[in-house]
Amino acid sequence: MRSTRGMFLTIDGPSGVGKSTTVQALQDELTARGIPVHRTVEPTTSDLGRFIRAHFSHIHGHALACLVAADRYEHVEHEIRPRLRAGDTVITDRYLASTLVMQQLDGVPLKFLLDLNANVLMPELAVILTADPGLIADRIAARGPRNRFHHDPTAPGREVLLYEAAAQTLMTAHVKVLVVNTGEATPSEVAAAIADAIPDSPIASAASPQSTTSQGP
Repeated sequence: MRSTRGMFLTIDGPSGVGKSTTVQALQDELTARGIPVHRTVEPTTSDLGRFIRAHFSHIHGHALACLVAADRYEHVEHEIRPRLRAGDTVITDRYLASTLVMQQLDGVPLKFLLDLNANVLMPELAVILTADPGLIADRIAARGPRNRFHHDPTAPGREVLLYEAAAQTLMTAHVKVLVVNTGEATPSEVAAAIADAIPDSPIASAASPQSTTSQGP
C-alpha cells in the first residue's frame, strides 16, 4: 500500500456541461502523468445510491436532500477515504456543489443543505464546469431528457447561476475552486488545466486553456 495520501477532486456543473467527458479526460491525463486515479460518482453505485437514481423522479425536496447526504457520508466512509489512504487521487462526478444547486432547484433552502452536509469531507480541489446556457440546452435536447429538471427550459440558465453561487460558497469554506468553461476548450485542454491546478501537482502542462479561471480563498 502506498503511504502518501491521495488528493480528492470533485467535478460539478450543470447537466449537459460535459462532466462525464471531463472526468474521463482527467483520468487519462493524470494516469499519463503517473498519478494513480480512482474514479467514482454520486449518487453512488451502492444500494442507497441505486435507490436514489431509481426514485429520483418521485422523491423531492427535503426528503431527497437527506437521502443524497446520507449516500455522500456513506460514500466518504466506505470508498473515498479508503482510496485516499491507499494513495489514489479520487475524482468524483458530482459532489457537494451539485447538492447546493439541484436541491435548491427542488425548493430546499441553502442553510438546510449546508447544515445537512456540514461534516462531509471537503476536496483539495473543487472543479465547477460551466458553459453558455444555450449550448447546454442544445446538448440536453440532442441526447434527450434524463431527469425531471430537463423538462424545464429555464433550468440551464438557473443552474449556471446557482453553480456560480456554489463556487462562492465553497471558497468561503476555504476550498480551492477552479471554474472552467467547457464551451471554450477541448476536453483534453480542460483536463490539463484541472491537473495543473491540483495542489502540489506535477510539472504543469502547456495545454491549459486561457479561458480557465482559478478561484480560491
